[in-house]
Amino acid sequence: MPLSKEKKEAYFERLQEWIKTYSKIMLVQVDNVGSSQIQQIRMTMRREGQDDFAYILMGKNTLIRKIINEFLEENADHPIKALLPHIKGNVGLVFTNEDMTQVREKLESIRKPAPAKVGSLAQKDVFVPPGGTGCDPGQTSFFQVLGIPTKIQRGQIEIVSEVHLIKKGDKVGPSEGALLDKLDIRPFDYGLMLGMIYNNGSVFSPEVLDISQEDLKNKFCAGVTLLASVCLGAGYPTLASVPHSVANAFKDLVAVAVECEEFSFEKADPYKAYLADPSAFSGGGGGDAGAASGGGGDAAAAVVEDKKESSEDGGGGMGMFGDDEGGGGSY
Repeated sequence: MPLSKEKKEAYFERLQEWIKTYSKIMLVQVDNVGSSQIQQIRMTMRREGQDDFAYILMGKNTLIRKIINEFLEENADHPIKALLPHIKGNVGLVFTNEDMTQVREKLESIRKPAPAKVGSLAQKDVFVPPGGTGCDPGQTSFFQVLGIPTKIQRGQIEIVSEVHLIKKGDKVGPSEGALLDKLDIRPFDYGLMLGMIYNNGSVFSPEVLDISQEDLKNKFCAGVTLLASVCLGAGYPTLASVPHSVANAFKDLVAVAVECEEFSFEKADPYKAYLADPSAFSGGGGGDAGAASGGGGDAAAAVVEDKKESSEDGGGGMGMFGDDEGGGGSY
């Protein structure tokens, strides 16, 4: 039933107002979703005593595009134009300013079980469990056509083992649909399926919402590590590589102090003490002194071993100021 002139004007004003008010819009697929289910989802979006968590707007694509285009005539620089190419098919709009991950969880929390309709695409793999079917032995040929192993048990057909009946993405055939109806299996469920997401002019797929803060942190750290490696290899100091350059320079200084009896400095003393008498740093040393120096002993061994490996490899590392390790550069 077409909208009356008054309802169209109200719809027009509401959509334009929401475009101005909300910076986040989710496109949702509404295939096989009834009006009663949409109303139930709308109720879920509401919070008692507060503004709605999100607003769901349905309508004809031609009308929505027309309203957006007229809005852009007065607001040519508004980023909503990035959403226009994606308004196609059986879709609805969800407006919000809240965390989109939470909105998605609410939208997907209401699913309605549905039978496998003949000709529809399978949302997922469908398996028929083993056990009794309630069918009389006269229907054995029906199961044989589908290649389902059966036996007669207590006057009814019983499926011997689990059967992979339909693969995800395949069309449901008449025989598969009839079997699932006989067994009263409703393998699919329908609800609002999240499509593209609009956020302040950026349009992206919903998979982006699966990226957590921890994932971003790990990716950033991995990038910093690669940057530091490149800068160290090129001898170009940056904020990412300077801590490593300082650590390498410290190892060089400790190695020099260890080899020189007449030269030392405060930070190198624990290393020299460890090399002079390793037994003094063993676990049986006891006392505060032993505990305090234990870490220095381990560090001394690590520094000396690292220096030996660098010498055997012929150097090649970069010093604090880009000089080759052991290259004799002045500080």
